[in-house]
Amino acid sequence: MSIFLAELLGTALLIILGNGVVANVVLNKNKGQNSGWIVITMGWAMAVFVGVITVGAYSGAHLNSAVTLSLAVAGAIQWDVVPTYLAAQLLGAFLGACTVWAAYMKQFEATDDADLKMAVFCTSPAVRATVPNLITEIVGTFVLIVAVFFIVKPVHGLGAVDALPISLVVLGIGLSLGGPTGYAINPARDLGPRLAHLVLPIRNKRDSDWGYAWIPVVGPIIGAMLATALYMGLK
Repeated sequence: MSIFLAELLGTALLIILGNGVVANVVLNKNKGQNSGWIVITMGWAMAVFVGVITVGAYSGAHLNSAVTLSLAVAGAIQWDVVPTYLAAQLLGAFLGACTVWAAYMKQFEATDDADLKMAVFCTSPAVRATVPNLITEIVGTFVLIVAVFFIVKPVHGLGAVDALPISLVVLGIGLSLGGPTGYAINPARDLGPRLAHLVLPIRNKRDSDWGYAWIPVVGPIIGAMLATALYMGLK
């Protein structure tokens, strides 16, 4: 399997299960409606597990633009493959979000709250404050990338053996740091589904909140670069 196809498939699986659990919890007429934050964070952790264990042998299962950029800066992968990773992740996230919409189409129709509909696709802050929101995304991604560097061996990507420890790290980030912003910690995870929210024919949807959209892109990149600097300084 090529790097592009592996990252596309892995990221799509990540979003299908990750955004899918959000849809199950927040949309009306669902078996899991109102089951809460613990279910969402567990669902996202399992989404990471499935994505990594599925394509880790083929692409290193980055599934996250921040991971790819960190590995490139650290010299663990070549820069010439970075555009392939980033394009596949963005497209995979977009397609994964479209799949969630198709699976929950009747639940979207039964839900009037436009904010909840958007929450299935992308993150938004609990309290809108640019600097604190940015810091939250920086810190959450810093924790993730530090874990990638110091847990995963070799550090060119993730394999099946890394699926459980990394998914537990994501679970911990969600439980401890996810409250303020919804812990995007991955530019592709937020941007691809936000684009899907923009273009899909969702009844009575709101705008896609593009004024906030740069924070879950820039914050994770900054956090990733800080974690990379720490790793390179200590190795």
